[in-house]
Amino acid sequence: MKRFFVALAALSILGACGAKSVWAPDDVVARAVYRHDGPPALTLYTMVNNRSGSGAHSSLMINASQRVVFDPAGTIRVNVMPERNDVLFGITPPVADFYERAHARSTYHVVIQRIEVPAAVAEQALQLALQNGPVASAQCTLSTSALLARLPGFESIKTVWFPNKLSEQFGQLPGVSTRVLRENDDDDKTKAVAAFQAELAAKVAQAQTQ
Repeated sequence: MKRFFVALAALSILGACGAKSVWAPDDVVARAVYRHDGPPALTLYTMVNNRSGSGAHSSLMINASQRVVFDPAGTIRVNVMPERNDVLFGITPPVADFYERAHARSTYHVVIQRIEVPAAVAEQALQLALQNGPVASAQCTLSTSALLARLPGFESIKTVWFPNKLSEQFGQLPGVSTRVLRENDDDDKTKAVAAFQAELAAKVAQAQTQ
């Protein structure tokens, strides 16, 4: 019970730190909603500095009644992923692939840890993410770990500040699969975002001419 209130307090604090609120309109979100046909699952992303080995960012993909990414204080934003206070909608397979690869570049790699969960647990994670509110800078791991700590089956997760610490805890859960994504793209991830936006625009233009 004590851990529940600690996690709840952490989420409440994180939602009230003065971070800027972003709220996509209802019609935009409705058009973007994507329901993945795979099993309910949670995927933890940990971005790690190649030189120092230090964790730089944590985020969580949630496959529930729809698939979203809870990306607290994140910086990867494109118009096909409408945002509501750090929750990104429209996570289709191409968008999920882009999201992962945009973080992997010459200076960082991405540790991707996935665990299948009961549908009710995935839905609870989705609702907690939607209710969380915007997260202040540098508190991505604190908010992600606080969310996970409230889920049934994740009682071993402690709220922590550092991405690698959360990744270590998550990796100890039974049934977790792990892969590492490395790429040698330019360190400036805005270039990856611009390239993806241009690719989407080209596809739209091509479709309009057919």
